[in-house]
Amino acid sequence: MLNIFITVGLIIVALIILFNVKSIKWIPTAITKMAIGALLLFFLNMLSGSIGLHVPINLFTTAVVGFCGIPGMIAVSSLFLFVI
Repeated sequence: MLNIFITVGLIIVALIILFNVKSIKWIPTAITKMAIGALLLFFLNMLSGSIGLHVPINLFTTAVVGFCGIPGMIAVSSLFLFVI
């Protein structure tokens, strides 16, 4: 597990060295949006447990909800409610 963190850290350092710091300004914004998406999915799972809806909180669903907002949350929840 520690090797994964060291590898990810080295990749991030290599990206910062290879690219200008100004060109990767979008990373904190993306992390913030994905954190908000994870929180929205958490509250959706808490509130919709009575109807049998459970949306897993993973990278894909968090990214969709984080970047699309409420329409993304509706799309992901309808996908899991009606299709899966």
